[in-house]
Amino acid sequence: MEGQLNGQTSVVLADDVVRVYGEGDTAVRALRGVSVDIAPGQLTAVMGPSGSGKSTLMHILAGLDKPTSGSVRIDGTEITTLGDNDLTRLRRKHIGFIFQFFNLLPMLTARDNVLLPMTIAGEKPDPAFFDELIDRVGLRDRLTHRPAELSGGQQQRVAIARALVSRPTVIFADEPTGNLDSRTSGEILNLMRASVDDYGQTTVMVTHDARAATMADRVLFLADGEIVKETGQASQHEILQIIDTLDLQ
Repeated sequence: MEGQLNGQTSVVLADDVVRVYGEGDTAVRALRGVSVDIAPGQLTAVMGPSGSGKSTLMHILAGLDKPTSGSVRIDGTEITTLGDNDLTRLRRKHIGFIFQFFNLLPMLTARDNVLLPMTIAGEKPDPAFFDELIDRVGLRDRLTHRPAELSGGQQQRVAIARALVSRPTVIFADEPTGNLDSRTSGEILNLMRASVDDYGQTTVMVTHDARAATMADRVLFLADGEIVKETGQASQHEILQIIDTLDLQ
């Protein structure tokens, strides 16, 4: 069962999430009571300046970090109280990750990197879906290559296929174009958008790039650990205007 916040069905549901690092006078409040619901089949972008808490929020929503207080549910399961083993199993079943620096294993081929999450889980992919996915991300002639033999864009395509292959409940992407040139970034963003439109893949993307955020159905703006504004699909000019108005440089 999925959670609800303000009557909306949500794949991911965070309620009054606080994250404090350190204690006493040196304590840093990275998140200050964030509540957010992530709707199914949408791409949600999270923007904010360095230190705004956007990466902390993503890590907590994905179960990579625990909040100091507050609640997080994924597909109806409260994750903040799970033990390490149960949390690992939940992430394996429900979550895919795309990172800025690809996080591929250098000794594995592209094919083995794509299949790694399923291999660890002792599962096999749907052959038809795997073939379609490999063609979709343009890796058909690169499956036997290792990461060192691939361009940055090709490595990120491997990472996207790896995130999608198990058909997770939600994908979290942390600055997925931050290490790529402009043209390659556009190709990767189009792939991510297509995964939402064609597969109904719920995706949360942390980005500082206004152009990347134009791909989103919804954009959340963070400052000082709080969501200070949100908007629906917006142009690059509109997003830059919001950033300027809120002084989120």
